[in-house]
Amino acid sequence: MTTLGEQVYVLRDKERDQVEVYEYDVVAYRLQRCLSVPNIFGFADMTSCEHFLCLYISDPITECIHSLGLEGNAAQWPVSDKPRGLSVNAAHNVLVTCRFIQKIKEFSPRGDLLRDVTLPNDVIHPGHAIQLTSGQFIVCHGLFGDPVHRVCTLSVDGHEIVRSHGGQPGSDTGQYDVPSYLAVDNSEFVFAADVNNRRVTLLSPTLDYIRQVVSRDQVKWWPVRLCLDAQRRRLYIADNEWKDGKYVAGRVVVPKIKI
Repeated sequence: MTTLGEQVYVLRDKERDQVEVYEYDVVAYRLQRCLSVPNIFGFADMTSCEHFLCLYISDPITECIHSLGLEGNAAQWPVSDKPRGLSVNAAHNVLVTCRFIQKIKEFSPRGDLLRDVTLPNDVIHPGHAIQLTSGQFIVCHGLFGDPVHRVCTLSVDGHEIVRSHGGQPGSDTGQYDVPSYLAVDNSEFVFAADVNNRRVTLLSPTLDYIRQVVSRDQVKWWPVRLCLDAQRRRLYIADNEWKDGKYVAGRVVVPKIKI
């Protein structure tokens, strides 16, 4: 799920290894059109680039990134590892979080690998990373059975933890239970999707707890993805149902909150 211009884009898995992108207008959420993604077998995330007017989709099955232009033109490039979360930095490059090798890979818009960022040893199973204007990274990490679940600010080279919020997994105010995704506004306040606690937490730019902006009463299933439309001050949440080892239903939640 991502926004681009006046549209919201939502990924939907189809039968027989097909993935479609649904385009909705941001005012009435009317379906505008459906785009098919060629040669894709699965997806983990989607993000957009306002500069190049395109969508990027991570495919962990074929270990590649798909680029999809708004006219339907498509391309892809290999990651050589299973890609997870995606984001676009200020240089319009694509940041790919590789959960199982604890790395962030930075690619040019054409798919050239620019650098590997190896994360600290205790940043286990990173799910999503965003690069701040300072060059530092905000990363969320932690899966079932991991000793630490948290949101971290990392140094520019990604080797050091500058500050963090979280620790041992749990449901208290300062804890997470599988923090899966992040969004950062123009003032660098951080929104963190806390999947198993079924909530979204708002943190200050220094990762101090502010409040829960979405609670379990506002979602039906699991808040697995976030998208922040900074211009309209609107937060979109992918609320998906997980059953028998796969997602079987989903919806987009737009809560009424002050951000």
